[in-house]
Amino acid sequence: MALYEHIFIARQDISAQQVEGLVDLAQAVLEENGGKITKNEYWGLKSLAYRVKKNRKGHYTLLNIEADHAAVAELERRIGLNDDIIRHMTLRVDAHETDESVQMRNKNRDERRSARRDEGNFERSSS
Repeated sequence: MALYEHIFIARQDISAQQVEGLVDLAQAVLEENGGKITKNEYWGLKSLAYRVKKNRKGHYTLLNIEADHAAVAELERRIGLNDDIIRHMTLRVDAHETDESVQMRNKNRDERRSARRDEGNFERSSS
């Protein structure tokens, strides 16, 4: 089986639970065709560089897929029909990254930085 990375951007006005529903749909399509999702990362609601189908933001999700080409083709066909997904891209890769993606590392770094900043503000105000 081949390895793929699939990224999709969902509309800004749907909830995170609905995005999980889209991931479940993708998983069901792949399992019907003998594939599987090995990693699922929800990157959150991010601003787009330009408007896409009247949306300024979108829910980003990364899926690492292990499947045959036919399964991925069927997934792309069904995603293309879904109105909640505004953009998608699938790349064939030689190997999947085992650790978290760059997007998740940057998000965690920003969260740690803001937590340290909040702790610093607390210490300064108590002095």
